[in-house]
Amino acid sequence: MTEARGAAPAAAKCHGINVPQSPFLNETRIQRINAGRYERQEIDGALAVVRPGDRVLEMGAGLGLVGAIVAKKAAPEAVLSFEANPNLIPHIRALYALNGLQEKITLRNQVVISAPDRPETLPFHLRNSFLGSSLIDSDMRETTEVQVPTASFDDIRRSFKPDVLLMDIEGGELEFLRHAALDGLRAVVMEFHPEAYGREGMRECKRILERAGFRKSPGHCTRQVWACTFDPAERPPVPEGAGRPRSRP
Repeated sequence: MTEARGAAPAAAKCHGINVPQSPFLNETRIQRINAGRYERQEIDGALAVVRPGDRVLEMGAGLGLVGAIVAKKAAPEAVLSFEANPNLIPHIRALYALNGLQEKITLRNQVVISAPDRPETLPFHLRNSFLGSSLIDSDMRETTEVQVPTASFDDIRRSFKPDVLLMDIEGGELEFLRHAALDGLRAVVMEFHPEAYGREGMRECKRILERAGFRKSPGHCTRQVWACTFDPAERPPVPEGAGRPRSRP
């Protein structure tokens, strides 16, 4: 794996990943990346649970840094990354190219939907800061609405067969988890966004993960970021004849 020749110089560096200059980098963000503070909890959690040879599904690529660090340091077989914000896509691709990761990571500008009544597109609300851009228009700040194509989570599970799910989708995780069958996943790393759905919504997200048999990884969980691994012993018992439609085989 070699860095691309002739690529733009790096503006920041974290865990050996060079981050090229982009409109989404300001001085504060550059300092946070260089100091290893940018998305530190997610990165630490992902590096704790991803194993060599894993297939990693990333929902919410952001700058592309988390997926790139996982691809370079954790030795997964493949990373499939989704990012809804179309303005971020060329800059994520530039980061992958700068670090020679084009063959390891596949990037798609789509929204992953777990609900059965999936629309072909969904409105996505762009704000000045990419961190505030979201499927949820939850406040009075000015936004630009764009239509983003969707992809079926069930189709992705069947075709890509992920072992690990990394998710930071700015509040969309609650609706995703309400419909998602988490079969086959060995680990999940997720950031919660209670500002989008309240404390009860965050508690619901955590209950769904726990009922699906996921257990918090010691030392890698905070109130708003969980790294958890599947443990069948963590599942509550199912009444006889009720079946377990969302369980892992």
